[in-house]
Amino acid sequence: MTKSPWSAKELRRRRLEIILNFLQGRSIILIIDETGDKKKGKSTDYVKRQYIGNIGKIENGIVVVTAYGYLDGITFPLTFEVFKPKGRLKDSDSYKTKPEIAGKMIEDLQALGFNFELVLADSLYGESDVNFVSVLHKFNLNYLLAIRSNHAVWLPKGQNVRRNKWRNFERIMSDDRRETRYIREIIYGLRRQQQFWQITTDIESLQLYLIIQPGM
Repeated sequence: MTKSPWSAKELRRRRLEIILNFLQGRSIILIIDETGDKKKGKSTDYVKRQYIGNIGKIENGIVVVTAYGYLDGITFPLTFEVFKPKGRLKDSDSYKTKPEIAGKMIEDLQALGFNFELVLADSLYGESDVNFVSVLHKFNLNYLLAIRSNHAVWLPKGQNVRRNKWRNFERIMSDDRRETRYIREIIYGLRRQQQFWQITTDIESLQLYLIIQPGM
């Protein structure tokens, strides 16, 4: 495998072309995330103590940023790139944050001809205005991003924050389990195109904030 005659980049390009031919111009939902694998030692390139999403804590391992497509109930891989931590860079490498990597992935996939009706990502990307959200705006993409509960929004003098009433809805999990959740919109000053929502399973404690850019 270390001396295979084929090019990984060329194989990826051909695979993406097959997916594009299958889609026939249809738009898909794009899911940006990262995953990792715990590894011992440092013999593998770019292994370092860092947060490994698979196990939910900091461990010695390798992390990749991933892009998946979703259409008609099917989730399928598009592309990925290894995150290269500072301290493990090679002479030919340049450091890029995970949001920077994801933003470049979106640019490359758009250039290939993929159409995205919606982009989904967690708070790591939702909090990165310059390196990720700006790319979504560049391509006029709709998005649904998580943000931290302490996310700051600047308001002009005299404008206030309003919170609508909680509404409950039923979420159906991949294994058909059902869970009651609650949602409300938070309006910062005047209503704007970019919307902020709060979702939770328990109104008194656990809360998840989302930022939505609809209908651009």
